[in-house]
Amino acid sequence: MRKITKITDNTKIKNFLKRAKYFEKLGLNSYMLPIQNAASSKVLVDGQELLMLGSYSYLGLITHPEIIKVGHEAMDKYGVGAGGVRLLTGTTDLHHTLEKKISEFKRTEDAMVLSSGYVTNMTLISTLFGKDDLIIIDKYDHQSIYDGCILSKADWKRFNHNDMDNLAEVLEEHRENYKRVIVIVDGVYSMDGDIAPMPEIIELAKQHKAFTMVDEAHSIGTIGPNGRGIDDYFNLEPGAIDIYMGTLSKAIPSIGGYIAANKDVITYLKFNSNAFIFSAALPPVSAAVALKAIEIIETDIERIRALQKNYTHFINGVKELGYDTLKSKDTPIVPVIIGNDVKTFRFAKQMRKAGILVPPIVYPAVPLDAGRLRCCVMATHTEEEIDYILAAMEKIGKNLKVI
Repeated sequence: MRKITKITDNTKIKNFLKRAKYFEKLGLNSYMLPIQNAASSKVLVDGQELLMLGSYSYLGLITHPEIIKVGHEAMDKYGVGAGGVRLLTGTTDLHHTLEKKISEFKRTEDAMVLSSGYVTNMTLISTLFGKDDLIIIDKYDHQSIYDGCILSKADWKRFNHNDMDNLAEVLEEHRENYKRVIVIVDGVYSMDGDIAPMPEIIELAKQHKAFTMVDEAHSIGTIGPNGRGIDDYFNLEPGAIDIYMGTLSKAIPSIGGYIAANKDVITYLKFNSNAFIFSAALPPVSAAVALKAIEIIETDIERIRALQKNYTHFINGVKELGYDTLKSKDTPIVPVIIGNDVKTFRFAKQMRKAGILVPPIVYPAVPLDAGRLRCCVMATHTEEEIDYILAAMEKIGKNLKVI
């Protein structure tokens, strides 16, 4: 008779728990800290006020009074939940209005919203692609894209990060073996803070009769002269990218995800995507908040300018101190490479003692010995706050012999 074991009697689980207990014993646990207010440029953690250097609320809209006002109004009118799935009873007029606004914002024929950004990628890829198709992804694409590839049962290949020669090689070697091919990339990469070279990707895709898709989770509201994302940044023509995916939970301070594409694609997805058909609809209050946030992004150009000024000042300062920031440029995500896991956790802990909350990122989220602080700059940081952070990074970096 086979011996019955505990659910945690698994080598992978045991190794993880051993590693977690090791860092906990060192007093270096930096995850799931209980933030006691809005994730703005200043937060409370265990009663201590800290400068926030890890919030996805890049534009600081999470406490915008107009957004809070429409949120209250939506709750008064619609209640706190959707009451059903989109296909049946969960669609409200707010959902239609939001989808129309997104399609206008991204200059596509149509759009759809779902209640989870992560699931948006998974359902989009697995619903549209399958047997006889090839999905080509950047090695550093988000995990939700990987999971979508696995669920799709399509063949999939990776190319080296932002390496156009390698992408060309993959297309040339495999294109003729498949009916449909799509190249999927992140607009802004969440761990490295760099930007996909979309004009070159589009050109290569056209040469090989392949489609393109971009995940704009971190590029909406942050890059381009008008903050409209990757197409704005590169001044692309409408329709240059076949499918846009984005989240409603970063620069847009709500929850959920969206897909923007031509009308036929969106219609097919609405009637065939399991996540759309079988998941509860985005709560109306979340739709109202997202809608108002997009309107503010469209009109408040000064907020976009403030963000871009702040992240330029910060990344220049970090580089001047001698830190490795990889190829991060023109985005609010600035990876500051520290090295091994222990030193990375110690650095984050000392930053917290200095009054700064910044998340440490270690293996397996990033390669071994490429531990980093993932610094997220906000439009609402002041110049004095950024200078204070830089001074703290200089002192701690020298103490820990990182610089």
